[in-house]
Amino acid sequence: MRTVICPAFGPLANLSVTTTEAPTLGEGMVRVDVAAAGVNFVDGLICQGKYQLKPPTPFVPGSEVAGTVTEVGPGVTGIDVGTRVVVFVGFGGFASEVVVPALTLIRIPDSLDFERAAALIQSYCTALFTLTRRTTVAPGEWVLVLGAGGGIGLAAIDVARALGARVIAAASSPGKLAAASAMGAEATIAYETEDLKTRAREISGGGVDVVIDPVGGAHSEPALRATRHLGRFCVIGFASGPIPSVPLNHVLLNNRTMVGVDWGGWTFKDPEGNRQVIAQLMSMIEEGRLHPTAPVAHPLEQAATVMGGLLDRDLAGKAVLVP
Repeated sequence: MRTVICPAFGPLANLSVTTTEAPTLGEGMVRVDVAAAGVNFVDGLICQGKYQLKPPTPFVPGSEVAGTVTEVGPGVTGIDVGTRVVVFVGFGGFASEVVVPALTLIRIPDSLDFERAAALIQSYCTALFTLTRRTTVAPGEWVLVLGAGGGIGLAAIDVARALGARVIAAASSPGKLAAASAMGAEATIAYETEDLKTRAREISGGGVDVVIDPVGGAHSEPALRATRHLGRFCVIGFASGPIPSVPLNHVLLNNRTMVGVDWGGWTFKDPEGNRQVIAQLMSMIEEGRLHPTAPVAHPLEQAATVMGGLLDRDLAGKAVLVP
């Protein structure tokens, strides 16, 4: 089988595509022919050794894949060859096939193609986990999404809209704001040139109820100040690089809540809870309540280029590798 290999933590240029022997099936395992593998911001951090999870090297990056079951191992029931599935593998996804426990498979609705399926688990589960498990949003509430043109930002817009919220999208370029508007954002803010706090307050009529922040850096404090009394600020990540320092008196004096969101870490602590999140996600897609956009497809050989574009924040939306 063909795989992307990260030989050691360091520059993404060190990644290569190689052919290795396919793993054998053990008890309770299945083989999946990978039709598409989602590429995420965190994949590039892991390959560079800049993330809290550091797998033994060499390793195959990639955490989410979609494809078709081609073989089932001993003891597997309820899964047939030919079943269309998506699976969160942790590592090993940038490959032409994967061998995974049968219990980790999620069936793909007929309405969902492989490329969309491969690109949605991490971003949409993060958004759904944030807005239904770490906090809640009521119909009519205002949600301010930072980094709104990225994968998590677009998913957060879609999920918030499905839950009945009104969304303000904030991003760095016209292209990213256009993608956010197409996803359903009611208003946009170009936060590199506009006053984020002032504009968010103006649009929402006094302040937003929830902030979704996967960006960090200089935009976090004005977003916090744009939050109304009893508002919730959800810390998801620091895509811009710097980890912000925020004045906690603004949390105290307005009875605001700051919430940490680490969906990836939570999946290891509560795998059954995560399966419920994924099941809810698939149900919402099948019902037509969510509308994941088509990602841009690239060959395995472009893994380093795609991850570099995500890290540099040059790419809008989602990308997948197609073996």
